[in-house]
Amino acid sequence: MQNSLFKVLSTSLDGQLYIDELHKLIYATDASVYREIPVAVVYPKSISDLKKIIEFTYKHQLSITPRAAGTSLAGQCVTDGMVLDLSRHFTNEIEFDSNHKTIRLQPGIVRDALNKKLKPYQLFFGPNTSTSNRCNLGGMFGNNSSGTTSIKYGVTRDKVISSKGFLSDGSFIEVKPLTKAEFQQKLELNTLEGEIYTYFNTLFQQDNIENLIETGFPKPSIHRRNTGYSIDELYNSSFFKTDSNPYFNLNKLLCGSEGTLFIATELEMKLDDVQPQHSAMLAAHFKSISDCLESVEMSLAHDLFTCEMMDKTILDCTKDSMKYQGHRFFIEEDPEAILMLELRSNSLEDLKNQVKNLLHDLKSSTKAYAFPVLKDGEIDLAVELRKAGLGLLGNLKGDEKAVACIEDTSVAIEDLPHYISDFSKIMESYAQKAVYYAHAGAGELHLRPILNLKTSQGVEEFSNISSDVAHLVKSYGGALSGEHGDGRVRAPFTELVVGEKCYEIFKEIKHVFDPNKLFNPGKIVNPKPIDSDLRYEVDRDEPNISTKLDFSKNLGILRAAEQCNGSGDCRKSHEFEGGMCPSYQATKNEKDTTRARANLLREVLTQKHKDKNAFDDENLKEIFDLCISCKACKNECPSNVDVGAFKTEFLYQYQKANGTELRTKVFAKNNMINKLASPVAPIYNWLNTNTLTSRFIKQIAGIAKERSLPKLSAQSLRKKIDSGLISLKSIGEKKKTVYLFIDEFTNYLDVEIGIDAIELLTKLGYEIKVLRHEESGRAYFSKGLLDEAQKFVDKNIAVFSTKISKESPLLGIEPSSILSFRDEYLKLATDKTSAEQLSKHVFLIEEFLNAEIQSGNLKSEQFSEEKKEIKIHNHCYQKALSNQIHTFNLLNLPKNFKVTLIPSGCCGMAGSFGYEKEHYKVSQDIGELILLPAVRKSNALISANGTSCRHQIKDGTEKEALHPVSILNKYVL
Repeated sequence: MQNSLFKVLSTSLDGQLYIDELHKLIYATDASVYREIPVAVVYPKSISDLKKIIEFTYKHQLSITPRAAGTSLAGQCVTDGMVLDLSRHFTNEIEFDSNHKTIRLQPGIVRDALNKKLKPYQLFFGPNTSTSNRCNLGGMFGNNSSGTTSIKYGVTRDKVISSKGFLSDGSFIEVKPLTKAEFQQKLELNTLEGEIYTYFNTLFQQDNIENLIETGFPKPSIHRRNTGYSIDELYNSSFFKTDSNPYFNLNKLLCGSEGTLFIATELEMKLDDVQPQHSAMLAAHFKSISDCLESVEMSLAHDLFTCEMMDKTILDCTKDSMKYQGHRFFIEEDPEAILMLELRSNSLEDLKNQVKNLLHDLKSSTKAYAFPVLKDGEIDLAVELRKAGLGLLGNLKGDEKAVACIEDTSVAIEDLPHYISDFSKIMESYAQKAVYYAHAGAGELHLRPILNLKTSQGVEEFSNISSDVAHLVKSYGGALSGEHGDGRVRAPFTELVVGEKCYEIFKEIKHVFDPNKLFNPGKIVNPKPIDSDLRYEVDRDEPNISTKLDFSKNLGILRAAEQCNGSGDCRKSHEFEGGMCPSYQATKNEKDTTRARANLLREVLTQKHKDKNAFDDENLKEIFDLCISCKACKNECPSNVDVGAFKTEFLYQYQKANGTELRTKVFAKNNMINKLASPVAPIYNWLNTNTLTSRFIKQIAGIAKERSLPKLSAQSLRKKIDSGLISLKSIGEKKKTVYLFIDEFTNYLDVEIGIDAIELLTKLGYEIKVLRHEESGRAYFSKGLLDEAQKFVDKNIAVFSTKISKESPLLGIEPSSILSFRDEYLKLATDKTSAEQLSKHVFLIEEFLNAEIQSGNLKSEQFSEEKKEIKIHNHCYQKALSNQIHTFNLLNLPKNFKVTLIPSGCCGMAGSFGYEKEHYKVSQDIGELILLPAVRKSNALISANGTSCRHQIKDGTEKEALHPVSILNKYVL
C-alpha cells in the first residue's frame, strides 16, 4: 500500500515535491514517547503544490499532518499518514508595516530569525519559546506558543490578526476579523467556509453558552490555556459576548488547533516595541520548592518581564554538560530552586531603583538565602541555562527518563503553591521525585515524572499519573495544557477537564471543519488511549549491541542514541551561534539533523538487534552519509548526543559486512602514501597539479574535479628535527619543558607551520621534546577503520603515558589530531586508565599558550607593536572539545592586534568529506553559509588552525589562511 501510494503521489504531483521514504523511520521528532511510520514526507514549494497535496489526500482518504520544526511535546506531530513539512520552502516575508507594527509572513519562518530582521525597526515578536532559534511561526500558531515572556507580552493567540490557508476540502480561505455585516455575508456562502461560520453563529446564540464556558474552561485569570478548542477565547473576544467587541475573529480558535482544522500558509501578526534596553535579573535561591513558589505572587507585584524557575534536578544536569557548565557561574551552594526575576527599563537609574525595591521585598518577605544580580551577557547565560532544561533532562542515563505527560498544567498564581503541594503528594504516592522548572510567573511549571516506559509498570504509572493530575487540575479550575497543547498525550483527559458538554462541542467543531478526519486526526479529540503506539515494546529484553568503541558511559550505543529527546537544537540555522548540524544548515532536510540520525539508529538497532550485524543497513548508510563528524552535537546538543561517534561505529560495523572501498583505504592511509611519496615530492606534486594527470588521479580516487590537491613537502618535519635543522632548545631562560606531537598533517603537508610552532615555543622560553610516536589515527577514525586505528591509539598511549604530566604536557598543532586524545582515544584504548590520565595533560598549542598568558608567563611586551587586523576561523574540534577563547586570547596578546572571531560553523571540508565528488556541493554550500563570504569580504589576515579549513578557504576564496602560530611567530621579538 505504501509503495503504491508513493508512486501515485510522485506521479500526481509531477515530481515537484521532495518525497523522502527514509522519513518513515526518522521523523518521529517530537515523540520521545510515541512512534510513527508516516506514508510520506512532502515539502511543498508553493500554494499550488500544497493544494495538489490536499486534493490528493482527500481523494485517497489519507491523513495529513502539517509540521514545522517538530519540537512539540504532546505527540501533535506523530502520525501514520502523510507529513507536510512547511519549514523548508514556506519561509518568505510577505508584507511588513513598521508604522502599524504588523507583519505578514509564511509559516516556515523561524521566530528568532524574524526578530533579527525586525531589530533595526525596534520591533519584535513577543512570544518566546525555549526553542525560539528553530521553532517556526506556523508551529507557534498551531500550538498557541507562549514561553518566558508571556507575563509581559502575552501568547501567540494575542498576536494573530489574520491568516490564509486551506480547509480540509482543499478550499483556500482568508480568516480575518469580521464585522457583524461581514459575518452575515459569510453565513450566505454555500461552501465549507460558510458551514463553519453558520455553526458558530448557532452555537454562540445558545442560551447556555456562557455557563458552559464558565464551568468547562479554566479560571479567566489563567492566560496560558490550550486545553481543547478555544471557544472561550473566540466567544469572549467577539460581538456575540458584547457589542463593545466589534469583530468576530476565527483565528482565536484556529490558533492552538494543532493542525486539526486548518493548514495556514500565511499569517499576519501584531508586533511589539522592542524590550527596554537595560535589564537586570535577580536569581533568588531557595532551599525548598514550596519556599520558592510562595514568593511568586509577591514578586509579580513588581514590573517583571520574566519570572522563571529552575529546580535542583535541572541544575544538577548542567554539571555534566560541556556546554552549560560555564553558565552556572551565579549559583551559590546547592539550591533546591532558583527564581529568575527579570526587570527592564530604558533608564539605568530607574532600573537600579527597581532592583533595590525587589531585593528589599525578597529579603524581607521570602525565605530566599542568596540574591545574585545578573547584568547584560550574564542574563543571557542564565536564560540559556533555563531554556536548555528540556534537552538537559535527556542526560538522565539509562531507561528512566523525565517523561512529558503532565508537564504543561497551568493554574491561577494564587493557587500555585497549594497546587504544587497537592501535586507533590500524588508524586510521593508513586514514589516519584518530579522535575519542576519554567514559567512560575504564569502559574505553569513543567512537571515531569521520571519513568521507565520500557516496562509495563512504567507505562501503567504513565497513564495513572496523567489521570490523577488531570483530576487535580480540574479541582483547581486549571488548564491541563498551558502552552504545549493536547496532542496525543493529554487529549485522552480533555473531556474529564472540560466536561461532557464542552467536549461534545469540540467534537462537533472537528466534524464541521474536517468531516473526513483528514487533518491530523486523533489530536485534541477522538484520541487513541494514552498508552497506545508507544515507542518501546514493554518488558522486552533490552538489546545488547556489541561495539568497537566504548559507549559504557552511556550504558551502550543504543541508550546513547535514546538520549535524543527531539528538542531540535540541531535544526537551528547558521544565523545563530553554534555549528550543529552543518549538513542540515546547508540542505534544510530533516534527515540531516542530529536527532534524525539518532532516531534512525535507535529504530534500526531496536528492530534488527537480533541480526548478526544490526548496523548492516542501507538506511543507516544513507542517513550518516552527510554527517561530517564535526563533533558539534557532542557539545551543543543539550543531551550530548555524539553522532560523530555513532557514524564512526556504523562505518566500522558496515564495512565488516560489506568490505572497504578503495577510496576509503586511500584516504585512511594517506599518511603512509605521503611517507612513500615524500622522497619524490616534486614529481608527486607535479602529477597532482598537472591538468591531465590531476584529472585522471581525481577520477580514479573519486575526488571532485574542482578540488586542488595538497602539496607534499620534500622533507618532513620530523626529518628536519632529526637532522638538527631545527633547534628544540629554549632561547633564553627556560620556563617549562613541553612535548610536541608531530601529527601526520603537519609532518608532511604543513611543515612550515610545524617549524613556526617550534620557533615560537623556543623563542618564548619553552624547551621541546619530540618522541618516536605513531600518527594520530585521525584518518582511520573518520573512515571507520577502527582495528587499525586502535593500534595507533595503544602505541601512542604507551609512548606518552609515562612521560606526560601536568609539568610536562603534550601539545599539538592540528586540532583534529591532538584533541582525539580527549575523545576517540578514550573510547578505543585498550588501557582505559592510562588513556584517561593522559587526556588530562594533552593540549592544543593555543590552549597551552593561553594558560601561560593567564598565569603571567607570557606578556604582550614579547611581541611587536605592529598593527594587524586578524579574523579567526577555528576548527570544529576546537569548538566542540575545547574553546575558541584560547585562540582569541592568544592572538590578542600583541598590543596592537585587532582580533575578531568569524561567527562560522564548520568550514565544510571536514577532512576527506569535501574532496569526495558526491559531497563537493554540500561541502561548498556549508562553506558559503558564513565562512567563505566573510573571508572574501575581509582585508584582514585570516587565521585558521585546521589544515582542512585552510584548504577550504584557499579553494573557495583563493586566499591563504594562516595558522595562529605562524602569525605570532612572525611578530615575536
